[in-house]
Amino acid sequence: MEPRVRVSQILSAHFCPVRFYLERDSPRAESPRYTVCKQLSSHLGRPLDANMIWDEIRTVSPGIEPAMRLFLDTCVERCRDAGWPRPSEVDVSVFSDRLGIRGRVDKIFEDAPPFAITRSSEAPPAGVHGADRIRVAAYAACVAETLGIETGSGLVEYIPSGALRTCTIQPGDRRGMLRSLAAARRVMAGQIPRKPRRAPCTGCVQRERCTPTGTSLSGLLRE
Repeated sequence: MEPRVRVSQILSAHFCPVRFYLERDSPRAESPRYTVCKQLSSHLGRPLDANMIWDEIRTVSPGIEPAMRLFLDTCVERCRDAGWPRPSEVDVSVFSDRLGIRGRVDKIFEDAPPFAITRSSEAPPAGVHGADRIRVAAYAACVAETLGIETGSGLVEYIPSGALRTCTIQPGDRRGMLRSLAAARRVMAGQIPRKPRRAPCTGCVQRERCTPTGTSLSGLLRE
């Protein structure tokens, strides 16, 4: 049986399989923004005490930049008045042997939609980001198989915006998830991926390794 692919790996392959290839053996550090949003999320549904949350953040990440306190304060103000549901469980490991994937879903609820994922990005003007639709589709499959909860939707917490959005899964979301899963499996099997036509190269930390002057991508990746 092939090892289960992490949901985070599916999303990495979705964004750019070349970057996923280049970073496949490198541990990924949690971003300071996510550390702040994740800890704040654990307090949603009750009064928010920014000082207490900041103390917890510094315990989780002792080296976090003091400047992130301002980001926390902004998030707290935006999250105060939203009607956040209280979860029955948090950080639940889930998997799907049928698809060969696994992950850790941020929150499980007694009522529908039965789960939520926490994001450190701003909410789009409406709905949820395309990548988050793939996340929700993947976690829904895992929640159904691990917890026996069939669902066609999930929640997305956009902490910096103080927004809670429902994502109703569409067939296209599941197709996108399967394509990204297949791309991740090919990379994990050692295949060299092709650079997507619309690769998100701007600001990519691997840009110089991916397209150096006078060097082909395939030649570089074989080094």
